[in-house]
Amino acid sequence: MNDAIVIGAGLAGLVATAELADAGKRVIVLDQEPEASFGGQAHWSLGGLFFVDSPEQRRARINDSFELAWQDWLGTAGFDRDEDHWPRKWAEAYVHFCHEEKRDWLYGMGMRWMPSPGWAERGGYDATGPGNSVPRFHLTWGTGPGVLAPFIRRVRAAEQEGLVELRFRHQVDELVVGDGSVTGVRGTVLEPSDAPRGVPSSREATGEFELEGGAVIVTSGGIGANHDMVRRNWPKRLGDPPKRMISGVPDSTDGRMLAITEEAGARIINPDRMWHYTEGIQNWNPIWSNHGIRVIPGPSSLWLDATGKRLPVPLFPGFDTLGTLEHIMKTGHDHTWFVLTQKIIEREFALSGSEQNPDVTGKDLRLIIRSRLLAGATPPVEAFKKHGVDFVVERDLASLVQGMNDVTGGEPALSFEDVEREVVARDREMDHAYSKDAQITAIHGARRYLSDRLTRIAAPHKLLDPDAGPLIALIDAGEPDHDRCRLALERLPLPLLTTWPVFTEAIYLLGRAAGWPGQDALWRMVERRALVLADIEDALVARSADLMRRYNDHPMDLADATLVALAEARDLREIFTLDSDFRTYQLRGKRHLSVIPD
Repeated sequence: MNDAIVIGAGLAGLVATAELADAGKRVIVLDQEPEASFGGQAHWSLGGLFFVDSPEQRRARINDSFELAWQDWLGTAGFDRDEDHWPRKWAEAYVHFCHEEKRDWLYGMGMRWMPSPGWAERGGYDATGPGNSVPRFHLTWGTGPGVLAPFIRRVRAAEQEGLVELRFRHQVDELVVGDGSVTGVRGTVLEPSDAPRGVPSSREATGEFELEGGAVIVTSGGIGANHDMVRRNWPKRLGDPPKRMISGVPDSTDGRMLAITEEAGARIINPDRMWHYTEGIQNWNPIWSNHGIRVIPGPSSLWLDATGKRLPVPLFPGFDTLGTLEHIMKTGHDHTWFVLTQKIIEREFALSGSEQNPDVTGKDLRLIIRSRLLAGATPPVEAFKKHGVDFVVERDLASLVQGMNDVTGGEPALSFEDVEREVVARDREMDHAYSKDAQITAIHGARRYLSDRLTRIAAPHKLLDPDAGPLIALIDAGEPDHDRCRLALERLPLPLLTTWPVFTEAIYLLGRAAGWPGQDALWRMVERRALVLADIEDALVARSADLMRRYNDHPMDLADATLVALAEARDLREIFTLDSDFRTYQLRGKRHLSVIPD
């Protein structure tokens, strides 16, 4: 008899198996999918991990603590039932784990993370409400596959030592119970399958099996691909479930082991406590059935319901998923719209999933620099904008609203006047340095986090600003500018001239996206005199201050101000930038800089 049987070869199953094998236990791992899907749905994840008071947070000047993280967890979990006793105990232990040893444990296995934590679920209520008070989303270098890799390595090593046996295409149908405890499993051997990872595999049976184990651990995943089960367990507080759903997980995430486990005597608690993302879009290049991708948005898009009404405070993009879901279901429609500009999509649209982030997944520094630091959204986002059925791209608002109605068949029909009213009202709040609009205030607040300001959140601007690029509408249910920039740069004479504030921002941004190799590449441009850093004399300092005062309602940042002041001092007429703000700034004499590429 084996010491343990683990049902499910996803991340949870691999962690359990690795720890058991390290303790010298003999383990059989069973999974209904072929070996190509080893690692389960974690392979497809973005690989974000929850750490508290991490070195990455401290380097980014994020002051986090166990007390703050536990306060946030309680505000989000909303423990209010008798059966929440043990979930609350587990949650408290887990937050301690995230604060004290989780990162060191994973770091010791070779896992690494991007330099700056992301800010998921920003909340927007009071201090004890749902959401994260500070950025805690640590993106793993290698995304989901990078999280899986050390555990796959440990399990494969234990397999070589004879401690672990992996049996794919073994579907568990029953937990065997004797003397009040689970003693083994019975199930079906499925026919071999060459289905690629994530693609649905056959359920044709070729035999049966039965195994005994000293312990049986069920790590079979959730119910995300079983929409019937989702609807049966839908929370009453959310009203009726959506008529249309898409899946962020493969078909094999079917929830079938939950009922099997319950039949053996397990108690399933809180089945109505689910987490469903409201920013889902249909994958234009699907792998599994109803394949959906979640947009991980920044806070700037204007979020409208299906009738064109703006979502209420604080239901801004990326703030409160469950609160947003509850509101959407009360509207009587199961879709919403993001209205945004090219500037916003370039900075603020990330797509969840390892396959949608090939640069980080592949640990490719050059690709990170090309795809994230030059103009345009990342290639996967641009591909969705070009091919995705949920995107509408137009140059004027009337055409945009017409395109939005074409997508939905006019069910319900959006009124151009209603949408225009919401957009224009929002844009008026950009005419001054203050705002009563809570979303605009939230955008300014989010940009206080330097990493977000430099790489994640677009500078506040009007949606109807013609210089902000095409208007884009994205229903929740162009090409990058890399070549254009490269060709323009080849035509420019060297050296290029810049200022220390610009260089400082570039070094920080490169460090966040590519680490030292990216920063070193920029330093080498300076060393070979392809890039010259101009001294900022007292006169330029004073002129920079004057410019920032002049454009305080824009606002103009220090780096931009020093460039304009330098251009005036050196009588320069051209600037190499993708920042359209330089088309607005005026030199003395009301002259404008010529922006390259045009």
